[in-house]
Amino acid sequence: MSTHAKRERLLLADLLEASGPDAPTLCEGWNTRDLAAHVVVRERRPDAAGGTLIKQLAPRLDRVMAEFAEKPYEELIQLIRTGPPRFSPFSLKQIDEAANTVEFYVHTEDVRRAQPDWTPRELDPVFQDALWSRLERTARLVGRGVPTGLVLRRPDGQTAVAHRGTPVVTVTGEPSELLMFTYGRQNAADIELDGDKDAIAKLHETKQLGI
Repeated sequence: MSTHAKRERLLLADLLEASGPDAPTLCEGWNTRDLAAHVVVRERRPDAAGGTLIKQLAPRLDRVMAEFAEKPYEELIQLIRTGPPRFSPFSLKQIDEAANTVEFYVHTEDVRRAQPDWTPRELDPVFQDALWSRLERTARLVGRGVPTGLVLRRPDGQTAVAHRGTPVVTVTGEPSELLMFTYGRQNAADIELDGDKDAIAKLHETKQLGI
């Protein structure tokens, strides 16, 4: 049975292929070639991928990313589509599903929503529930640096506290849209914000959302 991560992986690969190597993305400073290189390095070069979280490793990550970005674009797409090598932890179905479902969903939307004529993508309820489950577990992590209190709310009323504090801003939307918002794509997320106006403005401008 296909997993959510596998489905999103193939969607991302197809979208990157169709968009070409020079299309814009929502990732600041990255085009589709850069994004493809990031995905491949993350899965195939753990010695460098840690640079996304550890500042001391960032220069190495930049060098390795640049090396992969110079590869033929078609090769990068194929590496994404075929998945990680056997020795990679991402090759295990459980780890792939846990670590890549959100990663690939967000990056797929990074490409889609950078286009001026993009349209909302309809997601099935099972996938939305899967995204909400992951968001509940990571809410405190992605919201740890924001300058306000932050509550995430589904249309059915389920909530998750991303950051305790005052004043409080409540962000309401489908789990897929809440993910885009909490991963720093505030202006591309279809959500509703409720709370103090100044706090909402700060939340829109902050660079502290996400991992």
